[in-house]
Amino acid sequence: MSLLKWFFEAQIDLGSKSILVRELVGGIFGLSSAVLGLKRKVAAWPVGIIGDGLLITVFLGAVFSFGDSGQHANFYGQASRNALLIIVSIYGWIRWTQHRRSGKPDQPPVIPRWTTAKEKAVLIPAIIMFFFISKEIFAALGESGTWLWVDTWIFTGTALATFGMSRGYVEFWLVWVAVDLVGVPFAFSNGYYPTGTLYAIYMPFVIWGFISWLKISKKEKDLLSNFEDRSKR
Repeated sequence: MSLLKWFFEAQIDLGSKSILVRELVGGIFGLSSAVLGLKRKVAAWPVGIIGDGLLITVFLGAVFSFGDSGQHANFYGQASRNALLIIVSIYGWIRWTQHRRSGKPDQPPVIPRWTTAKEKAVLIPAIIMFFFISKEIFAALGESGTWLWVDTWIFTGTALATFGMSRGYVEFWLVWVAVDLVGVPFAFSNGYYPTGTLYAIYMPFVIWGFISWLKISKKEKDLLSNFEDRSKR
């Protein structure tokens, strides 16, 4: 058996339940990405991309099951969420890298700030449209019921939060809170225990990240205000 095949088939038995090793590994990469993002490290993006790639194979169970009937479900919203995360993460990786190269060597790649009224006027209607278009696509692919709405929100919220992180928006941490609140019951109800645990573990890190970025944004705003006051004198 090749190492790759073993990795895709390996499971950890927990009583009557079992979890995929690649789901556990993907979750660890995801959590590591969140911690690096909190610290505004560029490495957050490539680490997150690896984790998202692994989780795509988990949520497309019928495609990557290798004949295992216990992993037969496809959750398109969750799989698409991770695929979209990879795309947005590439954007964030490029953006943060460019900012770092254009600034001082010790300067963080992004300065946290709140969105402006003009940005909200664009983002809010765009995300509403994105949500309902995504819902119709997932419904056409065969999803239905309450989980369709939950799956769509996780997909939409994740897209918004990841984009917000790449732009340095403080609000993106609050969007992650909203994603985690529905992500935990979704994952546990459908047997994705490492993912559900990851969502739960995310919560304190997300709150920590929000408080940290909030303090930084306030500090930067005060510095800018003082600079403008001195310029007027």
